[in-house]
Amino acid sequence: MASSEITLEAVPSVGEISPQDWDACANPGGRCNGAGPGTLSGLPGDSAGLSKAAYNPFVSHAFFSAVENSGSATPRTGWGPRHLVAKIDGRVAGIVPCYLKSHSQGEYVFDRGWADAYERAGGRYYPKLQASVPFTPATGPRLLIRDGVDRERIAEALAGGLVALCGVSKASSVHVTFAREAEWKLLGQHGFLQRTDQQFHWHNQGFASFDDFLGTLNSRHRKSIKRERRDALAAGITIHWLTGNDITEDAWDAFFAFYMETGSRKWGRPYLTREFFSLIGETMSQDVLLVMARRNHRWIAGAINFIGSDTLFGRNWGAVEHHPFLHFEVCYYQAIDFAIKRGLAHVEAGAQGEHKIARGYLPRTTHSAHFIADPGLRRAIDDYLKRERAYVAEAGRELAELGPFRKGIEEAP
Repeated sequence: MASSEITLEAVPSVGEISPQDWDACANPGGRCNGAGPGTLSGLPGDSAGLSKAAYNPFVSHAFFSAVENSGSATPRTGWGPRHLVAKIDGRVAGIVPCYLKSHSQGEYVFDRGWADAYERAGGRYYPKLQASVPFTPATGPRLLIRDGVDRERIAEALAGGLVALCGVSKASSVHVTFAREAEWKLLGQHGFLQRTDQQFHWHNQGFASFDDFLGTLNSRHRKSIKRERRDALAAGITIHWLTGNDITEDAWDAFFAFYMETGSRKWGRPYLTREFFSLIGETMSQDVLLVMARRNHRWIAGAINFIGSDTLFGRNWGAVEHHPFLHFEVCYYQAIDFAIKRGLAHVEAGAQGEHKIARGYLPRTTHSAHFIADPGLRRAIDDYLKRERAYVAEAGRELAELGPFRKGIEEAP
């Protein structure tokens, strides 16, 4: 019996797809945040390892609705939704979250040099297609596939559909960023160039407490972390975890002030609007952890984290008062403490930051795939990426050797 035909279309808003269809593709195992290590085994019919059961809040319909409906990721801000949808017999079977972009901001995988070189040579780099979660440098599924279908067939259709969408959109390229390694390999078979980079992640070795974690460190780093944690709170600062109904609009007001103060210095213009935070507070507050610092009866600093089934994802931080080591306490040590108490396997602390190594976060490879339409530009970038991948691999090995752990104790991948 012949297989049903797969049809592909691009839709201009996450609202064009029902939350039930989107989430059935994005998180086939259902919503399961902060419930322990989760499962990392492939689902039935997934011999390529293209789908996992771990819950990822960033690919949920609620998150994409919040970034689009809040005005954060819209055509006006240079993020025009072009979500690629695969259907079988009229039923949504797979999705690639995708945006037609007029710039390279808010991506955390940097291609500005490619754009400059191409435009100097007379080419037009923008618009380009970006398959990603806006403003979110966290690895997760990019080929979202519903359970109960032929995953490999749908994945192949989506990969080919991205190339076709590039042509139809008159885009120079397609960029699939922070993809899982299996997706990265599959896209490589469809002519996508392969890129790697490094982030710094913490891994839970079954610790019962933060002190258990400290016990795996060498003496110098153990003493340093204890001193940093003590000094961070020396000015009478207290730390509070807010999640679910504990996150009030007043807390969001305070956090948004932190975000704007720090984001304005780092990026010139922060990406997320105030409405974004209210929307995620309404629709996914159980997926959110705010770590807030308080002094003299007012909030002075905070960090927002998102809770998956096996991972705590650290995102934005900000402060209106600056105290020694407070950033490390709020962003890194409190995240470790929360992960241990929730039984989470990992903490991903966002992009960049070699200073995280001394605090127990070791280098891990991230993956992105890039389809470049122009043959000349593709050859030049391909050559560059071969050298870059070798550099990233060697740098990762060297950085891992700087880890703070006692000899004979190794972090699990």
